[in-house]
Amino acid sequence: MDQYYAAGFWDKHTLYSIACSHAAKRPNNVAVRDSLRALTWKDLIETIDLFSADLLRNGLLPGDTIFVGTPNRIETVVALLAASRCGLVCCPSPHRNHTVSEIAALCMRGACAAYIHEPGHGADAEGDEILDIISDVPQLRAVYRLKQDESAEPFGELIANDVGELPPPIQNPDTVTYLAFTSGSTGDPKGVMHSDNTQLVAARGIVEAWAFDEDIITCSLSPFSHNLGCGTLWTSLVAGGEFVIHDWSRHHSLLKRIEDARVNYLVGVPTHAMDFVGELSSRGINKYECLKCFRVSAAACPEHVAAALFDKGIPVQKGYGMTETNGHQHGLPGDTREQILRTSGVCCPGYNLAVFDEGKVDQRLEPGELGVVGGRGASLMLGYFDDLAASEASLNSDGWFLTGDLGMIDENGYLCLTGRKKELIVRGGHNINPNFIEDLALRHAAVGLAAAVPVADDRLGERVCLAVMFEEGSTVEPHEMLSHLAAEGLSRYNMPEFWLPLVSIPLMPNGKMEKQEIIRRLTEGSLVPEFLK
Repeated sequence: MDQYYAAGFWDKHTLYSIACSHAAKRPNNVAVRDSLRALTWKDLIETIDLFSADLLRNGLLPGDTIFVGTPNRIETVVALLAASRCGLVCCPSPHRNHTVSEIAALCMRGACAAYIHEPGHGADAEGDEILDIISDVPQLRAVYRLKQDESAEPFGELIANDVGELPPPIQNPDTVTYLAFTSGSTGDPKGVMHSDNTQLVAARGIVEAWAFDEDIITCSLSPFSHNLGCGTLWTSLVAGGEFVIHDWSRHHSLLKRIEDARVNYLVGVPTHAMDFVGELSSRGINKYECLKCFRVSAAACPEHVAAALFDKGIPVQKGYGMTETNGHQHGLPGDTREQILRTSGVCCPGYNLAVFDEGKVDQRLEPGELGVVGGRGASLMLGYFDDLAASEASLNSDGWFLTGDLGMIDENGYLCLTGRKKELIVRGGHNINPNFIEDLALRHAAVGLAAAVPVADDRLGERVCLAVMFEEGSTVEPHEMLSHLAAEGLSRYNMPEFWLPLVSIPLMPNGKMEKQEIIRRLTEGSLVPEFLK
């Protein structure tokens, strides 16, 4: 920790204090907006203070956790910065893809003390079901039920318009203020803990490399429930520009929305980039010069997607990172077309990458050699919440965090990703745990073995194929299996989209399914799955 301060990668500023400095210098500039509202820096600080006062009046203490169960809204920004102000922990992980029971489990694990709720948030939610379930969480002391399509002040009448005797801000950027649950390399949900300092390292690196300032208008197409969404917010905060919240529906024109908001820094996953390029092409736009940069991150970007952006004159900032490490990797202005297509950029100052032998993870490899990507430095998580064993298991003996991704680092320090050691299926930037799908499928009496494997998709990257081997004399139709999985609690966002009945599923010598053999046969075309419409 001391070395990060000495090197200037960490300092005494908190996320909240940075926002306060912008409010002092440019109080009437817009800090954040959504489709209905815009808050200036002065408005934002006043709203944070009002919400902070309400949290404290409800008995929350430093270290307590705020969970945010709502689509992208200004209230999430307020909650994240209120956590920084008061020494609380904000968890924006409840995602629209999560079922109500999954959200409730996160709240119980994270000792939810305050819950911000919008009715209907969740894959199977219809209204306020989550509030009934989490009422049994012992630590819960405050619930904020937001109205849908609310155009009034953030939180409206839910909080008093008076800060009362609000204590001064807690000026400690090294305490945990952010908790994000992620599938991780094993597929088991883990709570990743970050401080203000660990979250700011990558943001500062991107701002410095790209010379962003208060003129930058940023929009993340990834939601706040993903680390990419929060990381992009902090990049905007460091620059002092305006952050545009992506809260419009899919049938709206992405191009029109970002142009109406004058967005010049756009961030998303490869699927977002493909949709954007597709809309440009459909409108006959061969060159697009309104963006200073499009950051494509979260998953390895197919070369044809990066090429399409580059060839339309859009500066591409390839990125890479994980919830555990933040978005530490970024391309540089002036990168060649080859660098943009084949690499994920360079490391931000304060974080270091290395590649290790896949079979001997303590053995560091030379530039150009392929192995497991590892990293360590000032943007690395503080550990997994309430899971010391998992925290220790994620590091090699020299303290390098092992990502599970395979790649190499070239002679110029650029990272080239070549594959994923972990088994997670990434559909449009959304992580799907194949083990969970398999476990649910095996609960059906007709299924003897089940393997959830990825099928390559030009737009989404990967889709889920469920390969099954039936018990002797039994069978099940694909629509029956989908109904079974739904009844067992699988979110519709994680449902298999391809169906592959097999006479046998190959096994490895240790008895585990040889999924790679199924994937190989799917890729070569000797196995052809049925698309589930």
